[in-house]
Amino acid sequence: MEDLTPNPKDLDPIETASRDEIEALQFHRMKRSLKHAFENSPFYRNQFIKADVHPEDLKSLRDIAKFPFTVKQDLRDCYPFGMFAVPQSKLVRIHGSSGTTGKPTVVGYTQADIDHWANLIARSIRAAGGRPGDMLHNAYGYGLFTGGLGAHYGAEKLGCTVVPMSGGMTERQVTLIHDFKPRIIMVTPSYMLSILDEFRRQGLDPRQSSLQVGIFGAEPWTNAMRQEIEDAFDMHAVDIYGLSEVMGPGVAQECVETKDGLHVWEDHFYPEIIDPVTGEVLPDGEMGELVFTTLTKEGLPMVRYRTRDLTRLLPGTARSMRRIEKITGRCDDMIILRGVNVFPTQIEEQILKCAGLAPHFQIELTRSGRMDTMTVHVECAEDHAAVDARAISAKELSHHIKSVVGVSTRIEVRDPGGIARSEGKAKRVIDNRPKE
Repeated sequence: MEDLTPNPKDLDPIETASRDEIEALQFHRMKRSLKHAFENSPFYRNQFIKADVHPEDLKSLRDIAKFPFTVKQDLRDCYPFGMFAVPQSKLVRIHGSSGTTGKPTVVGYTQADIDHWANLIARSIRAAGGRPGDMLHNAYGYGLFTGGLGAHYGAEKLGCTVVPMSGGMTERQVTLIHDFKPRIIMVTPSYMLSILDEFRRQGLDPRQSSLQVGIFGAEPWTNAMRQEIEDAFDMHAVDIYGLSEVMGPGVAQECVETKDGLHVWEDHFYPEIIDPVTGEVLPDGEMGELVFTTLTKEGLPMVRYRTRDLTRLLPGTARSMRRIEKITGRCDDMIILRGVNVFPTQIEEQILKCAGLAPHFQIELTRSGRMDTMTVHVECAEDHAAVDARAISAKELSHHIKSVVGVSTRIEVRDPGGIARSEGKAKRVIDNRPKE
């Protein structure tokens, strides 16, 4: 893989500014954003009044801890447009979450919001090793999901040639990658594995493809999966982070020259880490739940939005802005199995240690009597399909999970292709336990 470190002169000045400069800008923008939310969003006005706090109470950045949290349910309770801080006529676009657990969460953008978003995605692609003139294959889903259009506008802003493929039609994805020869791909990491499978099914060597940079986001993924993708394609695999409620993709980005966590674009977002149980703000370096306050959003400002994502805040390296570790899991994805906290990413890490298994899996939760049980459904590798080889792989995986994660599990090793493929975010957990 070639060295893709960007030229320092191509960076935005704020990317290498001092911490004092960054925090001064954050404070100025935070005061303005809180005032905007209080004066223009009935939801936030009521929240601030109930919490007996006013925008003028912000005397330093740390004072944001005085303000109430915002949670996903607030957006659902205000469905569809009750949280917006501008009239609908000022919005140029509306996006929404998938709404798999009820009403979707609806977010809106002014033209200034769209411009900021495009600039931050362009900054993210450049940090990942992208350059003006590159062809970018965009396999994030288009539509209400923020991934496709977010990546698209940012790639065009940087000066890339965009192939707006969207998700699905895996055979055609590979055909276009082979024929068009894009240098960059943006896609969920789990779907990239499906693309890898299709390369091999077509008899194509993925290491001979034109792809040099993969920008993967929308779901947690491990460094072990990074290694597998990089080895398979001889390409750089870097992480991008975002969520619809805060903006979409491009809130934070991993830099290709270090690959040591994601730099939060702190000129637009103020991050905190809190104890997910008590809500107490934790110092940098401690593991907890990631919280964001937006600093420049007009249509839907967010004050202390609880992401449910678990990570740590760390000092900057390739950029002055602080980093978050790769997301290890989510508070609401956490499985509590017989008193042990288990995250799907932990299971994935153990699967990737087993040469006889493919990286496609689902976790099924059931209950026998009063005891919860977990079954990991996973595929065998093509060259480990024999019955005895499957048994060895199942025993190996069970041992790894017990030793590292601390729980006993059933392992079901299926045929290659036996796990349903995702064309977007992978559905890792199927909970078949009876509802209380």
